Amino acid sequence: MLPTAEAADMIASRGSAGGAGFDQPFRPVRGDPGSAVGTVRIKDITSVHGVRANQLVGYGLVVGLQGSGDSMRNAPFTEQSLQSMLDRMGVNIRSQSARGKNVAAVTVTAELPPFIGTGERIDVTVSSLGDASSLMGGTLVMTPLYGADGEIYAVAQGSVAVTGFTTQGDSEKLTQGVPTTGRVANGALVEREVPGSFNDDGKLAFELFNPDFKTAIRIVDVINDYAMKRWGVAVAQEEDLRTVHLHRPAKVSPTRFLAELGDLRVAPDQPARVVIDERTGTVVIGKDVQISTVALTHGNLTVRVSELPSVSQPAPLSDGQTVVTSETLVEAQQDGGNFAYVGGADLETVVRGLNRIGLKPTGIIAVLQAIKTAGALQAELVVQ
Repeated sequence: MLPTAEAADMIASRGSAGGAGFDQPFRPVRGDPGSAVGTVRIKDITSVHGVRANQLVGYGLVVGLQGSGDSMRNAPFTEQSLQSMLDRMGVNIRSQSARGKNVAAVTVTAELPPFIGTGERIDVTVSSLGDASSLMGGTLVMTPLYGADGEIYAVAQGSVAVTGFTTQGDSEKLTQGVPTTGRVANGALVEREVPGSFNDDGKLAFELFNPDFKTAIRIVDVINDYAMKRWGVAVAQEEDLRTVHLHRPAKVSPTRFLAELGDLRVAPDQPARVVIDERTGTVVIGKDVQISTVALTHGNLTVRVSELPSVSQPAPLSDGQTVVTSETLVEAQQDGGNFAYVGGADLETVVRGLNRIGLKPTGIIAVLQAIKTAGALQAELVVQ
């Protein structure tokens, strides 16, 4: 996939390797191959090697609940945590048992983005650990968040926003969503930065989200074609189906270098795949899926069994008894049964052939599985 003539002229006019320095601003290239249908930016399908987020976790208490917190008898860790917190504040309740239900023990999780600095804020998710029925209206008390190395990287505190709710009466209970999980927007303050930099070892690389040999080769070709006109040297080399190594020119900063390459556009390749979710009846068919021409029929057999109660009474003035009997009716009905040809070289033909049979989603799932068994579905079948 090569740039258009107009794009090539504009790239060449911006200078060769000798003029590619820090003082030369990056200007988007008009008419680049991104205007073509089906192309995406490289930065949307790849990540930079070494640029990653980190998981944080902590244990804390949510207070201020309206009788929907943990019961201290079933969640003794909540009572112990409450006593420890009050001890640090100078209140001693060790000799007494807490019986309130306005406190809940929770797990606090967060994701620490790359290159985030000290003093910035991140969102946290709060999930109940005990038998609390709802976290609505609660406030998370100051909770340290730990990384995998055991160090504290952030501290969380704030009001918990819950989208679900639960309510109940004497004989019925209504719950919508998940009231025992909430979120604190900007609830954690970053206290420590993650050491390191994405260019510490002097090596840069793109890693594909969906590894594919053909996509990796296309990325290398597009980058090198751009780099030859921009810096006069090829800068990309594929390693495998996931990784593309980059060789940064000496006078270009890593940030500027990745910004320019990330805006280049490429048409990613995708495998022929059919994904089926049997729980919801969802069928997703990739554009390269082909079905060899087959003739098939699909019929639905419905059997209905009905029990009709009837009363049998004895004759007048007889010594009989009235009894209840049942009458069974069995009805069988079969729909469909017409043969149809399904097959084609493109997705539109395949979908049109399946629609011609007039199947419901469950029927389409059964048909696709049968076609795969027959060896006529030229694609990977994924059943979730």
